[in-house]
Amino acid sequence: MTNIGFIGAGNMGSAIMKGISSNSLGKNVGLYAFDPFTEKLKALESFNVKGCTSEKEIMENCKYVFLAVKPQIIEGVLETIAPYTTKDTVIISIAAGIGDEFIAKKTIPNVKVILVMPNTPLLLGEGASALSRNDKVSDEEFDVVLNIFKICGKAAVISKDKMKEIIAINGSSPAFIYLFAKGFIDYAESVGIDRAAAEELFTQSLIGSAKMITDSGNTIDELIKMVSSPGGTTLAGLDRLYEGNLTDVVKNCCESCTKRAYELSK
Repeated sequence: MTNIGFIGAGNMGSAIMKGISSNSLGKNVGLYAFDPFTEKLKALESFNVKGCTSEKEIMENCKYVFLAVKPQIIEGVLETIAPYTTKDTVIISIAAGIGDEFIAKKTIPNVKVILVMPNTPLLLGEGASALSRNDKVSDEEFDVVLNIFKICGKAAVISKDKMKEIIAINGSSPAFIYLFAKGFIDYAESVGIDRAAAEELFTQSLIGSAKMITDSGNTIDELIKMVSSPGGTTLAGLDRLYEGNLTDVVKNCCESCTKRAYELSK
């Protein structure tokens, strides 16, 4: 049996543990978790997660160790687990902006590291997670972790030198999409449309539009044209978005997100 440990049992860590436990994968693994807030561990008992009293206990029992903590505290966590990290330990970090070089510097030089950028829809089993690894991780070890994120949604493997850039695309983008949605729903309410009805219609439009991108076989530019009748309402709205340089605003947003990721990595 493979033992998988989690340091941090917040929303993301708990969602991953629940995903493992609820899938057939859970039959072949032992799940361990440590969090200073013990009530979080109690909430995971029904998912066959064994609560631990320290990071040391996680490290001594588990080959795969998830660091499900915020970037701001990961340095202290790495320093705590360093004495118990071995050449066989596989560390999986979901902390934004933290690279494998930093983890090796704080633990052991030849540590095995898998970097993951998940997103909050993982809480509903609809996550979009980007993964990369350093060259110490074997194919078999990487597949174990990749499969965990595949059962929690979609997962893609990217180059580890792009793990900071990908944050804007899937890690932070839900917040950007929510703000976009708020603009439409607020407008509907301002013109007297029931907010609940507007939210239902717009969110279904998001779901349907995403499906059109993934399943229709058309490019995004072609899909835009499909909605845009000459002289019609859609083109009138698109003209204002083009005037506001929406794509440039999105690019600037992504660049700011990436810049902050590099700052956090220092």
